[in-house]
Amino acid sequence: MKALLFPGQGSQVVGMGSEFYKNFDLVKKIFKEADEKLNFSISKIILEGPTEELTLTKNTQPGILTVSYSIFKVMKEEFGLNFKNFKYFAGHSLGEYSALVSANSLTFLDALHLLHERGKAMQNAVPVGKGSMLAILGLKIDEVNEILKNQKGICEVANDNAEGQVIISGEKRSVEIVTETLKEKKVKCIPLNVSAPFHCSLMKSAAKSMKEKIDNTIFKNPEFEIINNVTAVEVRDANEIKKLLVDQIFSTVKWRESILKMHKEGIENFIEVGPGKALIGMVKRTIKEKKVNCFSINSITDIKNLVDEFK
Repeated sequence: MKALLFPGQGSQVVGMGSEFYKNFDLVKKIFKEADEKLNFSISKIILEGPTEELTLTKNTQPGILTVSYSIFKVMKEEFGLNFKNFKYFAGHSLGEYSALVSANSLTFLDALHLLHERGKAMQNAVPVGKGSMLAILGLKIDEVNEILKNQKGICEVANDNAEGQVIISGEKRSVEIVTETLKEKKVKCIPLNVSAPFHCSLMKSAAKSMKEKIDNTIFKNPEFEIINNVTAVEVRDANEIKKLLVDQIFSTVKWRESILKMHKEGIENFIEVGPGKALIGMVKRTIKEKKVNCFSINSITDIKNLVDEFK
């Protein structure tokens, strides 16, 4: 059985999707629609940069959606890939919007608008320099929670990404104190170059401002089971999806649990659609069994190889 995965923030790179843009009119059309919807040239930022523009959250989020959805459409319409035998669609943070669009729960243009607004809301929720995020490598989630338990100020688990890969988020000073504790314990940790502390309670104002926008957008029940970030279980009810997308902004992204849930339900083929290979790396860190196959799709050759694999 197969699952389709869509990446989130951090996978962006200037020029992502350019091979598809050059080779398929379908992709040119999607990029043009994105420019018209947003009233600025997101396509130019995606294809040409500069990096500083692309890494602004308000641009990164619609940019990654545009590229991920373009690749999905090429797979479906140009290569005739049949997704009917896929059990789950799932996306990491903003990638959940890509999953919902591809599962016909939400239109591409509505998702684009929501992600641009979401990016601005998340960016504006905390003044620049007041928050930070830290990747912790080698500790299990329970061990990280134990360290955070007695922490003063706001410092929470933002992403439980994979076995031994946890991201924390919160007030700058609180994260710095945790960093000092980890260094004393000789635990590897890496500060993340982000513009705001995502997926923690500091984002509640962003969630509040997004609730009305999400509530006023038409969602349909998706055609595939969506494994959502907040609960790491499947959801297919449009109203429940809306609520969870609001909660997701300030809640832990339970990606490791999502991977384990899909695997437990019989998924042996994980296919990542969009820029980068981050999600496939997380699958490999979490599921050690050899019978799991991972595919990363961000070139035409990748699609051809996938088609050959599933002939």
